[in-house]
Amino acid sequence: MASYDPRSALQDLGDYLEAARAQDVTRVEMIRGQLVVWTGRERLLELLTFLRDDPNTLFKQLVDVTCVDYPSRQERFEVVYNLLSLKHNLRLRVKVTTDEDSPVPSAWSVFKSSNWFEREVWDLYGVFFSDHPDLRRILTDYGFEGHPLRKDFPLTGYVEVRYDEDQKRVVYEPVDLVQEFRSFDFISPWEGMTQLPGDEKADEQTGPKAGEGA
Repeated sequence: MASYDPRSALQDLGDYLEAARAQDVTRVEMIRGQLVVWTGRERLLELLTFLRDDPNTLFKQLVDVTCVDYPSRQERFEVVYNLLSLKHNLRLRVKVTTDEDSPVPSAWSVFKSSNWFEREVWDLYGVFFSDHPDLRRILTDYGFEGHPLRKDFPLTGYVEVRYDEDQKRVVYEPVDLVQEFRSFDFISPWEGMTQLPGDEKADEQTGPKAGEGA
């Protein structure tokens, strides 16, 4: 009995989508064993509806909507829709790009679960979803300025919050720390380490090591 090969099934699905929805699909690719389908903002809802209803796909579950920020790109945001088909035991990612000003159609009319997911993307990245029934912040505080998961958002934020004893209320004050950019260090903490934590006394040994002469 032949074993089930999910990678082959995903490749077949990608070929099927390119043929059946050529007007919606701009690119199909396999990334680390995951099938990614790219589409344009104007064709997003048509593609999501097809993926939900077509008997060969039946992606009935929208598991998540998230976003990735690439500030150097003209359309800096990749909005990612993670779909699940229980019927066919497959997962799929749909991606669409946008900039700071161009809205993405809300998927609420296709998947009701997108409601809070899109609110989170709006709150943290500032991607606007048109025709969303209740697009407002969901994680940050009332009156929060900016979108904290953008790569150019300062680590210190713009304001700090504290309780004022004299006014007997919470007050917002500008942050005094200056930070013009983020500095990312991608070096593993194990690289360049000459001594493991806890081994500080190793150099203080006075006796000879095993196998060494006195």
